[in-house]
This record gives sequence, C-alpha cells and structure tokens, in this order.
Amino acid sequence: MNGFDPNHFDPSVFMATFGALYGVILVVALAIAIFICYLLYKLYEAVPAQFRAMEPGKVWLLLIPCFNIVWMFWVYPGLAKSFKAYFDSVKDDSVGDCGAKLALWYCICTCCCIIPCVGAIAGIAALVLMILFLIKAHELKNKIKTA
Repeated sequence: MNGFDPNHFDPSVFMATFGALYGVILVVALAIAIFICYLLYKLYEAVPAQFRAMEPGKVWLLLIPCFNIVWMFWVYPGLAKSFKAYFDSVKDDSVGDCGAKLALWYCICTCCCIIPCVGAIAGIAALVLMILFLIKAHELKNKIKTA
C-alpha cells in the first residue's frame, strides 16, 4: 500500500527525521554566521589599526546567542565608523557615511525579527540591508587597498 497509513505511524521515526532536519538547519545557519563573521573580521583588518573602532577579533562575539542582538550595534556601525575615520584622515569625501545608516537599519531590522507578524518582513529587510552593507564595506576595503 502506498501513502500514509495512520495505523502504522511510528512516532520515533518522525522524531528522528524531525531532529535530523533541525540539526542540518542549525549546522547550515552556524556555517553562514561563521562566514559572515569571517567577512567582518577581514573588513576590520583592512582598516589601519589607528582608525578601527574595535579589534577585528571581537566580531566573533556575534556567534554568542542573545548577546549578538546587542553586540551587532557595535560591530556593524563600528565598521562604518572605522572606514569613515580612515577616509576622513586622507581627506576623501566621496565615500559618504561609509554605510553607517545601512548598518544601523540592518541592526534595527534584525531586532524587529522577534516581533510577531512583523518578523518575516523585517527578516527580509535585514537580509537585504546586510548584503548591501557588506557590498559597500567590500568596496571601501578595495578603495583602501588602492589608496
């Protein structure tokens, strides 16, 4: 007989399958978080030490659950502030705010993800803002290398 037979439903198989799927999702999410921290680490490293708002190694604190919700308000805007400090020192006004507003809005949207009914929209907005910020920061990093 093909299909679902409620008389032969085995809850242990269901729970094992659900647990395995949940484990895979957690591993993928952790891998993405590690990759983003690595990108941020490299971006902070590209800024000369005297202009950094924080040391590059501190971005790894974003991997701590719950603490990362607060810490991202130092990491992302701090990176924009670091780039801005460097470009101000070389008198380059073409960079604008170096993505400071993008960073702040990303952090706000990420916090709004926990609000019911708003979370999905805020999550999509946060993803888009994070990608835009990382692209902007990468462009600034390349601009430092060419300067």
